[in-house]
Amino acid sequence: MELEMSTASSNDSTKLIENYGQLLERYEVLNGFEWETDVEKHLTKLHVGTELWDRPFADLSGGQKTKVRLASLLLQRPAFLLLDEPTNHLDEESMGWLEDWLNRYEGTVLLVSHDRTFLDRVVTGICELTSNGLKKYKGGYSDYRREKERELREQEVLYKKQKQAKEALEESIRRYQEWFVQAERSASTNNEVKITTSFYKAKALKNISRYHAKQKELERLESVSVQKPRDGAKLNMKLTEGSFTARVLLRLEDVSFGYDDQQPLFDQLHLTLSRGDRLAVRGANGAGKSTLLKLLLGQQEPYEGRVWQHPMLNIGYFSQELEGLREEETLLDSLLRLPSMTETHARTILGCFLFSREAVFKKIGDLSMGEKCRAAFIQLYFSGANLLVLDEPTNYLDITTREVIEDALGAYPGALVVVSHDRMLIRKLAGRLLTLSAEEKPQIFEGTVEEEEQQIIRHKGMLKEDASLENVRLEIEFEVARY
Repeated sequence: MELEMSTASSNDSTKLIENYGQLLERYEVLNGFEWETDVEKHLTKLHVGTELWDRPFADLSGGQKTKVRLASLLLQRPAFLLLDEPTNHLDEESMGWLEDWLNRYEGTVLLVSHDRTFLDRVVTGICELTSNGLKKYKGGYSDYRREKERELREQEVLYKKQKQAKEALEESIRRYQEWFVQAERSASTNNEVKITTSFYKAKALKNISRYHAKQKELERLESVSVQKPRDGAKLNMKLTEGSFTARVLLRLEDVSFGYDDQQPLFDQLHLTLSRGDRLAVRGANGAGKSTLLKLLLGQQEPYEGRVWQHPMLNIGYFSQELEGLREEETLLDSLLRLPSMTETHARTILGCFLFSREAVFKKIGDLSMGEKCRAAFIQLYFSGANLLVLDEPTNYLDITTREVIEDALGAYPGALVVVSHDRMLIRKLAGRLLTLSAEEKPQIFEGTVEEEEQQIIRHKGMLKEDASLENVRLEIEFEVARY
């Protein structure tokens, strides 16, 4: 209407202005201006910048779309929220804001999530859906795990007791059966006196009665039997490191990089990766995490400084886009092209990654995203890498598979560089933390997430310079510990 008013004639303009005034008044009565303020407030809190507000939704990134959907949902102030993987593609700051908002939300929330930290911080109960039905557990994910472990221990004890009772009953049944046969045989062969024959027949009947009683007892036991505890099918993976004896694998020497017409992402960045390092790269979406990985891999060249790699360095790369997979190949063919690989060995390996029987003939392009992730880990399995560069390695994986991947990466003897929104993964794996920010220079912390949290508590309220000195001290201790 504003466009029509700007081009209308004087006569039409009067009518349009009158209509515009009426609509504007109705918009105000309906709290339209307050709604606009709320929209801007929610978008800002979810870090959707003003430069994106006029952009078509289809042109937004996955993380930006998730944030806009959340803002739209939160504006409606519903009494019941149904959320499907709400933390997907969100950076840590946005996840923290969402967690705080949900904890203050007075309505009911039903959600599906593989984010274990999110579940611990937000939910008050977890429903487990299995082939036997649905069971609810109180508390967050950690509470659920502890309760499941307790149930498994109890089931194991009950199973052992029941197994012993069953074996004892079966032995009693076997003995009574033998005694009955012996008594019957004695009664039929003993012709000395009638009373003796009667004695053996009575003994045989007594044993057969006891035999039937024990059989019924065994049937009752089997009708309420406790099944032997069994874990579900799990991925079985062990990553090995290629031979490498040098201490330093890779070094960024005063690296500067940025994209055209944008503020530089890195300015004089210096970073050393050594054998056994476990570096987590953190930061908001757009802070340059994926760009840093491309610099490490040599896929991008800095416009200042250099990226030095040891001549014997072998990098295994897991891309969140999974573009390194040959989608036209079947899973089986992807292994058979490896030297000295047999079909039997290939099927065994695929079975360890939960691809069995006819699934090995699936084309990689036809797999689900979770299956493609497992196929990508098969490539890492054969890479012989001494440095793994992982970009969102647990995306699309269920919690059980995530925990197996964590164990495999934790046991990996080589170095790791990980970018992940999975906070539990970072907490378990990382020994060094690199935080990227658009406002500040990259910050390196020589320690784990727990040690960083402890330092924040110790230095709460102190000057920033004092925290920096403490970080320098930790870095020196870290370097000394290498020798």
